[in-house]
Amino acid sequence: MNILLITLDQFRGDCLSAAGHPVVKTPNLDRLAHDGVRLSRHYSQAAPCAPGRASLYTGLYQMNHRVVGNGTPLDRRFDNIAWAARRAGYQPTLFGYTDQSIDPRETTGPDDPRLLTYEEILPGFEVGVRLAEGDPTPWMDWLRDLGHQIPDNPHAVLAGEPGRPAEHGMSAFLTNGFLDWLDRQDRPWFAHLSQLRPHPPYAAAGHFSTMYDPDDMPAPIAPTAARHRLHDGLTRHPKMKAPNDPAAMRALRAQYYGMVSEADDQLGRVWATLEARGEWDDTFIIVTADHGEQLGDHGLLEKGGFFEQSYHILGLARDPRPGGARGAVVERFTENIDIFPTLCEAMGIAVPDQCDGLPLTPFLNGQEPSWWRDAAHWEWDWRSSLIANEPVDWPWDRRLERQNLAVRRSETGAYVHFGDGSWLAFDLGADSTWRTPEADSSRILQQAQALLTWRARHLDRTLTGMLVGGAGIGRWPEMPADWGRTADAAG
Repeated sequence: MNILLITLDQFRGDCLSAAGHPVVKTPNLDRLAHDGVRLSRHYSQAAPCAPGRASLYTGLYQMNHRVVGNGTPLDRRFDNIAWAARRAGYQPTLFGYTDQSIDPRETTGPDDPRLLTYEEILPGFEVGVRLAEGDPTPWMDWLRDLGHQIPDNPHAVLAGEPGRPAEHGMSAFLTNGFLDWLDRQDRPWFAHLSQLRPHPPYAAAGHFSTMYDPDDMPAPIAPTAARHRLHDGLTRHPKMKAPNDPAAMRALRAQYYGMVSEADDQLGRVWATLEARGEWDDTFIIVTADHGEQLGDHGLLEKGGFFEQSYHILGLARDPRPGGARGAVVERFTENIDIFPTLCEAMGIAVPDQCDGLPLTPFLNGQEPSWWRDAAHWEWDWRSSLIANEPVDWPWDRRLERQNLAVRRSETGAYVHFGDGSWLAFDLGADSTWRTPEADSSRILQQAQALLTWRARHLDRTLTGMLVGGAGIGRWPEMPADWGRTADAAG
């Protein structure tokens, strides 16, 4: 099969008309949901972009891959989606970006240009079109060739998208590049189409910027009166605090929904091309995001903190082979770490031992495994603000390791544990908006114990599945019953 992995940056999990959103329209994503499987409770494992994508690409929780911010190097020892695709015989090709900083041990020295940006390419990918948020030079050059007068500042160019035709938007440009490449393929292919939108700035391209009336926007979830000190700090952060003016908030939401529909429209072009090439039923498709978007909920914008709007994301998959589920909705908790093992099974290769995630294959075949997880998990690390503003005596000063949190979100509750030992617990059965504290101490204890158990079960096991002894090196559970005795006798 062909493999198409699509990421739509900062795409909230509720922004699908197929999921019942009252305003936004996503006919092409809805079509994929109708022809495949919609993961209704799909979650990213970290924010912002680089940590979230590290989990997506490696199948690892943040506590294992340790990419804690944009710019944290991804350890070279980890396997990833691109290397797996190569083992399966593909030439994995990227359109867009992966935001994975290079391991400094892989560089040519301190002057290596790959050390100048966190928006490096995940090892293993060939590059079809490289287009990053911080350096969209190919798109900007194309706009100039079209006669547009644009500034040199990439953020300003993105913010100016409403003033240009949607056909000249960044999403359209990247889709053009992918479709041009696709037209040259004559063998099974693996492509990663990594679109920036609906990532900020909140400015949809062309007519999508006026597609939604701000007066029709649903109101965001209001902040609760009783807040954790981290929440208070985030509401004062210049990038994360939501506008106080309701009209400004409605206008921002209208632009975000416009970007959602813009991204959906570009996927319509992809679906049509696959059909025209006779490849719709030969292409395994997954669409997801690296993280979500607060969109004013709890008084916040962007991504970060502990609320689920930053982590509940889009999740769609279609296995074109006979027997694949059609129009199914998965209500179980799924996570982005499940994408890597799912693609491995789709490509017919073994799932790497490193993976914390679970293959989604049973769901794609219309089954529901009894052994599936009963909660979603995510982490957030905000040490970068401490590094920037306060000296740290490394490595003995452990203040940095207190600037993090982990969340367990189950059917009826959410438990948040902070690195400084503080915690929060929410009763989601009584109030799904995360504004009602859990009052039952026994339920709080159960959630805390479940989070601790989750961490214990997912500790790094790079070498723990092996034993060295008199008969050589072996793997659990394949070693013979007398392995230890054999080793003892040899010693």
